[in-house]
Amino acid sequence: MGIPVVTALYGSLHALLNIALASRVSAIRMRERVALGDGASKVLTVAVRTHANNAESVPLALVLLLLAELCGGASFWLHVAGGSLLVARIMHAVGMPRPAPNVFRFVGTAVTWIGIAAIACWVLWLRRGG
Repeated sequence: MGIPVVTALYGSLHALLNIALASRVSAIRMRERVALGDGASKVLTVAVRTHANNAESVPLALVLLLLAELCGGASFWLHVAGGSLLVARIMHAVGMPRPAPNVFRFVGTAVTWIGIAAIACWVLWLRRGG
């Protein structure tokens, strides 16, 4: 069993995205002069929820991606899953500040949820050989 290089790639890219989203929250906090909470700032609330939504969904997806890779999942499909998740999370981040409903937020959320469910099913299928 080799090093899980595909998961390492997407884990690193998602870490950078998460830091970018957190930095956006910090910048808005400084601009709005809000240390805790949202200070009734709609812009800050959206930034906080964008970062939180990412932080809530990505760890589970990455754990499942790692399990798929460790169970022998094909590199091509690992990249499809990891790349789709990354694009979905970027789309969600772009869509959050826009008026709802919008295609970016919808597709970002849908691809994330479907992706997590699909990887979970894939891992269940892969483990049958173990």
